Amino acid sequence: KQWYQRRVRGWFSEHKKFCFARSGTVATETVVLPEGPLDMPHSMEPQLRQLGLPTRLKDGVVVLDAEHTVCTAGKAVTTQQAHILKHLGNLMAEFQISLVGHWTAGKYTLLQDN
Repeated sequence: KQWYQRRVRGWFSEHKKFCFARSGTVATETVVLPEGPLDMPHSMEPQLRQLGLPTRLKDGVVVLDAEHTVCTAGKAVTTQQAHILKHLGNLMAEFQISLVGHWTAGKYTLLQDN
């Protein structure tokens, strides 16, 4: 029984998945976009501008008019920043299940070392 519990707990502690940051997530890195063309479809330009990026269309290409800091490491991400990070494909958040207890044979057991 003990080896099985260790095996299950080990599996959950090793399996993590990176996903897009949501509003309130603490940024793990500072993301800065340099001035110049962005690798985005032209149809995205109005939405990027609404999110606060200083963009414009130039010959059908989305151009960032000035360097822009999307988020700063250690600070909470806003809703607008989370949307920008998602458009950039930046997987900043980490999803992991933390076991705090289990139910076996009609008995609940609290796991103390979590």
